[in-house]
Amino acid sequence: MAVVNFLVVLLLLVGLVGSVVPALPGTILIFAGALLHGVAYGLEPIGPWRLGLLAVLTVLAYALDYAAGALGVRRFGGSGWATAGAVVGAIVGIFFSLPGLILGPLVGAIVAEYAYTRKLDTSARAALGTVVGLLVGAVAKVGIGLVMIGLVLFWVWRG
Repeated sequence: MAVVNFLVVLLLLVGLVGSVVPALPGTILIFAGALLHGVAYGLEPIGPWRLGLLAVLTVLAYALDYAAGALGVRRFGGSGWATAGAVVGAIVGIFFSLPGLILGPLVGAIVAEYAYTRKLDTSARAALGTVVGLLVGAVAKVGIGLVMIGLVLFWVWRG
């Protein structure tokens, strides 16, 4: 069972990192860790109702992330092109470490919005809105991921 416990902890930690890094499905990995623990230990102490709550939190994290990005774009006057560009920029940015993760969404949003509107000022505002939205979404995902991990650890600790 030590291997199972190691894998559960690994999934929880990688899931927390994945709450920030766009290429990793953060809360899904956290849920997978809880599910692995539940299955390995006969759904004790993490039973079906608790797994259901974690599943709802997983979906909520992704819904908030998407909504925050879209609302940021709309609030700053951009189109869906800026959001799509920011997502592509974030994925490309992963390969360029921390500067890429920061600059990738910004550059992607500007390029995509400019390709759509041909207006640099609109593109810059949309890019700023996209980045603000993505940051708010990332904070929400990290917060929900921490709550999920806290619940799993509490349930396992309490038995």
